This record gives sequence, structure tokens and C-alpha cells, in this order.
Amino acid sequence: MSLDNIRLFALNASRDFAEGVGRHLGIPLAQHEERDFEDGEHKSRPLINVRGRDVFVVQSLYGDRRQSVNDKLCRLLFFVGALRDAAASRVTAVVPYLCYARKDRKSQPRDPVTTRYIAGLFEAVGTNRILTMDVHNLAAYQNAFRCHTDHLEAAPLFVDYFAALPAADELVVLSPDVGGVKRAERFRAALSGRLARNIASGFMEKYRARGAVSGETLIADVTDKSVIIIDDLISSGTTIARAAAACRAAGAKKVYAAATHGIFAGNANAILSAAEVDRIVVADTVPPHRLDPGLLQGKLTVLDAGRLFAAAIERVHTGGSIVELLES
Repeated sequence: MSLDNIRLFALNASRDFAEGVGRHLGIPLAQHEERDFEDGEHKSRPLINVRGRDVFVVQSLYGDRRQSVNDKLCRLLFFVGALRDAAASRVTAVVPYLCYARKDRKSQPRDPVTTRYIAGLFEAVGTNRILTMDVHNLAAYQNAFRCHTDHLEAAPLFVDYFAALPAADELVVLSPDVGGVKRAERFRAALSGRLARNIASGFMEKYRARGAVSGETLIADVTDKSVIIIDDLISSGTTIARAAAACRAAGAKKVYAAATHGIFAGNANAILSAAEVDRIVVADTVPPHRLDPGLLQGKLTVLDAGRLFAAAIERVHTGGSIVELLES
């Protein structure tokens, strides 16, 4: 099926990422206008005809120095609404990093369930489909939205990267908490299949209560082995640093950390600089704009997720399988 009917937009905050997606697709970004008003309000609109088109809008929902998470969310919602009002046949919100996805249940009395509220906002403006990558809780994401949802995983990117490690390295894939065991197991199975050899697995004990993290037990044999700690995101870096320290204390030869979204908030620079991690690998769903240049050069590798998103967009448009994409 031809891609001629696709219109690919990117709001200005995610233009660099979207241009990469467009290059992989062979489609230029469609023209749009964003205007800011003196009182803090804004408007966005397409500058081309979208009537009857299959429209994809790219906006990664992280905060930076120019726009907060809420600013980016509001702009994306308004733009989706404008596209629907302009008679687009279908609008897919391509959200490499989906904000507020970590609060997916009531952990304390009267807690908000923001994952569900975000879903309601997207649906209210007429979003037909959401395409994102490695949400914190996949089941909560799928259950929150009534519109179509597609979910990508960065595991293929990490498999490509870590398959190039020295063949003599004995590997262990480690989840930094019990909640991430399934994610780590999917990555372990994929990497094991690529390397055609068995890879061990393990996890760290972790409890969180009122912002405090506890639990020090490491459930894995890591002595003289290279450990890959796998997670969905790195925020302040304390979880990764804690797991890495436990691995080093248990005799690990090398420690790598792989996380889809590098938020790097708070004291991440200090924590990750001091952490017992040889290399940190993230996708480019969130630019590492908060990290010091020295840490960027010395410890961080950023992988291109645009190719995966481009392939997913093509499959959504043509009716192809996202599952087969992730398994290929």
C-alpha cells in the first residue's frame, strides 16, 4: 500500500526526533503553525489540507527548559483536536515518551490514577490511536484507553547493541525490581536467541514507601559476569545505582544499564557519575538534556528509536502487524 495518504506532523518540541522518523519513512514533515500569545496561551494548526488523510502527530511528553510536561501535553491535545476538526480521517498520536504513566493505580487512599485521566484527555479531543514505547505498566496502559493503542519496545535496539559485546563475556540480565521481571525476561530471551546461548537472569529486592526506597537483596549469581540492568526509564538514577552497587559487591566483572527513557532528573548527574556502572544505554525518546557533557561522553550511549517508530507507522497505515515488527 502506498504511503501517499500519510501526513506526518511534529510539534516543534519534538521536531528533531520526528525528522529522523520521516527520513526512515521517506516522508517530509508536513507544515504547521504554532503561535504563543503574550498571556501564555497558544494555538497550533496544520497549514496543509488533511481532509481524508491518515495523520500521525509526533510529540514526546517530557519536560525541558522551554516547555513543561503539561505545556507539551496541552499543545498536542489541541493540535489533535484541530486535525479532527479539519476532517482528517484518522489521527494517531505518536508519543515516544508518555507522561504520567507511572501513576497507574492507587497506592495510597485518595490517590489519583493519572494514566486513566490522560487516556480520557486524548479520547476527548478525538484521538483515534496512540503509539508509544515502553510504558511503565503495559496492562494499565492498555486498559486505560478505549481508543486503539500500539506499544513498541526498545528491546530490539538493546539486543542489537549488546549482541556486540565480547563473545567470551558470561552475561546476566537483571531487573532492578520485581515489577520489571517480565520486561527483563523478554529482553533476556531475545538476546539469548540472538547469541544462540543461554543467558542467566535475576532481580533486586526493592520496596518504595512515601518516596523512600529500601531492600538490598540481590537474587542472582553475578560473580565474574557482565551484568545488564534493564528498566523502562532512569529518573534520578538511584534505582540503577543501587542495583549496580549490589552487583559490584557480589563480584560482577562489568555492569551495564539499559533503559528506554533517560529522564535524568534531580541529582542524576552526581548519582550516575559515582555509580558503579560502566555504560548507560538509552533510546532517544527523551534527549539527555539534563546530563553534564562529561557524563554524556564518558558513560552514555543514545540509540536511535526513529527506525522502529517509522516501521510501526508504516504498519499502522497499511494494516501490518506490530507484533511481527517487534519479533523480527
